[in-house]
Amino acid sequence: MRPWLPVFALVLVGFGPMPARGQSVDEPDEIETDRDSFTFATTTAGAGRSILEASYSFIDNRLGPEAHSLPELLVRRGIGDRFELRFGYNYEAGGPGTVSGSEVGGEDIVAETESRVLYGMKVKSSEQDGWIPSSAAILQGYTPTYGPSTASTMVVGEAFGWTLPNGWVWDTAMRYGTGYDEGDAFNQWAPSTVLKIPVGERWNVHAEYFGILSSGKEKPIDSQFASFGGHVLLTRDVEVGVRFGWGLNDTSANFFSNVGAGIRY
Repeated sequence: MRPWLPVFALVLVGFGPMPARGQSVDEPDEIETDRDSFTFATTTAGAGRSILEASYSFIDNRLGPEAHSLPELLVRRGIGDRFELRFGYNYEAGGPGTVSGSEVGGEDIVAETESRVLYGMKVKSSEQDGWIPSSAAILQGYTPTYGPSTASTMVVGEAFGWTLPNGWVWDTAMRYGTGYDEGDAFNQWAPSTVLKIPVGERWNVHAEYFGILSSGKEKPIDSQFASFGGHVLLTRDVEVGVRFGWGLNDTSANFFSNVGAGIRY
């Protein structure tokens, strides 16, 4: 059975019709970070608002050394209701990979240390209206500041989803990115889907599937993951969350965990 089928079945069975066409779903006035799941949110920071996100990831690679990734810093600045600018920084030590929306390690590779900066933008492309989903697109660049690689890479992606009549949220995303490894330039694809379930007014839990696939790479990447997690809103502007997951095939990392927070101001 494909890992996303149980999530798809839960969404389709027993939740009633979507809001009628012309009836939009109001989004709550609370922080929604991109770090809460691998699938990035379909919302932006908001006009004149900023969101600061940071987290730490541990990755138990199957064939290579374990990896540590921090601070996974991302600053999102809203320019109007539909547009935001994005800047970030990260430091990685050990084997390959992060779980913050780029890649997750699993290859046989020696330990390395590297850092890079992130820069880009996010655009709200649609609001939910009946079966028309809420959606957003991102365009991000990554430039190394320390480590063995000096090549910049880029990622472009689209996320779309629905708030269901019972308050659950089902989001799906696809990313495309460029990669570079010891002179080997290649393409990466990252499909993901997540089901988010509110528990009371402040708690939220989720279940997610995501994958990392490559084309044009000498040693292809084929990593598949099941992930679970949740967050709590300390206030409407402060979120703390954790997520963890396991590789679903022999070329994926054994296990990963991530803990982080977000502040809106």
